[in-house]
Amino acid sequence: MTLALVLLGYLAGSIPFGVLLTRWFRGVDVRDSGSGNIGATNVTRVAGKKLGLVVLLLDAIKGALPVVLAWVLLPGEPLVHAGVGLAAVLGHVYPVWLKLRGGKGVATALGVLCVLIPTAALAGAAVYVLVVAKWRVSSLGSLTAGIVAILTAVLTARAQEYAILSGVLFTLMLWTHRSNIGRLMRRTERRF
Repeated sequence: MTLALVLLGYLAGSIPFGVLLTRWFRGVDVRDSGSGNIGATNVTRVAGKKLGLVVLLLDAIKGALPVVLAWVLLPGEPLVHAGVGLAAVLGHVYPVWLKLRGGKGVATALGVLCVLIPTAALAGAAVYVLVVAKWRVSSLGSLTAGIVAILTAVLTARAQEYAILSGVLFTLMLWTHRSNIGRLMRRTERRF
């Protein structure tokens, strides 16, 4: 059961909504435009705010649903819940359908945290909105939100495994944002 749930988490996470929706509704491949990323930020740049918001929601849902299923089927197994959540985010970052070249994992991680540590998800989302509203830089918002989510998770997580997961997800986010971090340090990062 655990292996099946983890595999389901990965496969759900690997659904490339950014690629599919921009192709269906705009006739373009989001990977060929903007930053080349398949996530909601680049979809917003390439295809507009409405489609970007839809991708954001779908990417969050594909992280949340497998974790909800794991929670329902194995309610007393926080390690399994965390494993399924990590698998979903890894699916988004390394999707089998796109030769393991996916997105940054922020929205999918948000969906996972909404289920496991709602206060961390809410705090992170609020900080993201505030930072992006002030500086208009999505990567800065994501990284700042990740830090706040970890701090909130340590204080409020119902299980130690969930707090550890928040740290693992942030570490993965640092990896996926490594080029953004370089541009932030050089003050050349792209704004909205």
